[in-house]
Amino acid sequence: MAIIGVRIDGRLIHGQVANLWVTKLDITRILVVDDEVATNAIEKSGLKLATPAGVKLSVLPVEKAAQNILAGKYDSQRLLVVAKRPDRILELVELGVAIKEVNVGNMSQTSQTKSITKSINVVEKDIEDFERLDQHGVHLVAQMVPSDKAEDFMNLLVK
Repeated sequence: MAIIGVRIDGRLIHGQVANLWVTKLDITRILVVDDEVATNAIEKSGLKLATPAGVKLSVLPVEKAAQNILAGKYDSQRLLVVAKRPDRILELVELGVAIKEVNVGNMSQTSQTKSITKSINVVEKDIEDFERLDQHGVHLVAQMVPSDKAEDFMNLLVK
């Protein structure tokens, strides 16, 4: 399996992902999974600029990402899957992509969110999606940077 890491991060590619996680996991390709971003040329060009030199980037709608992963397109690569919200990862899992663990990173605060940690804020739909991922046997951890201790996200969610 080519998937080395899966991260939910509202910022997609930025310092923590581009420098710390890519280096720690020895990633060769970042796969951003998001239907809206995949059709937004400006956002895609920003992501290309944020991607470290020597690392490939794919920005795909969820269904196309699942097709490519299941077809083995990335099997020779070390893949980091990044999505803004848990619904994208849930859809990948429901389309048959085997995901064992998801690192829940930054999810920004808005007037509609409730705070889980200082950097993870969720709406009710996110909570439902995390619960469904958990029911699919996906282990959810909260870990902002590789040097932080990974915490069981479902334990944080129910507090």
